[in-house]
Amino acid sequence: MSSGEPLISIVIPVLDDAAALARILGQLADQDDVEIVVVDGGSADESRRIAHDADRVIESASGRARQLSVGIAAARGDLIWMVHADSCVSGELLNQMRRIAGDVHARWGRVDVRLDGDAPVFRVIEWSMNWRSRLSGICTGDQGIFVRRGVLELIGGVPQQALMEDVELSKRLRRLAVPRRIPGPIVTAARRWQRDGILRTVLEMWRLRLGYFFGEAPELLAARYYR
Repeated sequence: MSSGEPLISIVIPVLDDAAALARILGQLADQDDVEIVVVDGGSADESRRIAHDADRVIESASGRARQLSVGIAAARGDLIWMVHADSCVSGELLNQMRRIAGDVHARWGRVDVRLDGDAPVFRVIEWSMNWRSRLSGICTGDQGIFVRRGVLELIGGVPQQALMEDVELSKRLRRLAVPRRIPGPIVTAARRWQRDGILRTVLEMWRLRLGYFFGEAPELLAARYYR
């Protein structure tokens, strides 16, 4: 990063994500107009050592919402881009984000996601995720949500809850502006589907979303999700 004020601050929360973190930091290396902020939630692996390739490394209590808030508070950019450690970011996607950073009318939004699995079913899943967001205005964390700092401050920052903070964040931001879609894509890991089974994972995610929609506490949903 150059000595000038960065256009984009990329905030990456991590917890035992050493291999994925090394990969994404390599993809983001030598970007003069980008600030990289890594927030470690108490990793037991090599994540903290690897994170020192970032511009800022912050230690925090674990929890994605908490880690994002700590990272955003330390970041200096006007455009905040929240990216998962297991995402992959191309040079073309970075250029798309630069264009967004220079567009004063772009208040918040997300990137079309692509899963890294090769099976055709993953093309269906990612297509469904992207179209769901287009129709609903609700975005998920693996879609690389970005937001202007001033807009985020208007809603009180990232909602501090144990799960579904991305959904709640989208709901609050949606009241202020329609999200901007970036074609990207941002590539994210399909490991949960591969590990737990595609049908089981899809059903579980929908069950969690419906539970949240009908008022189930995020703490209870988190206990089920992280069990």
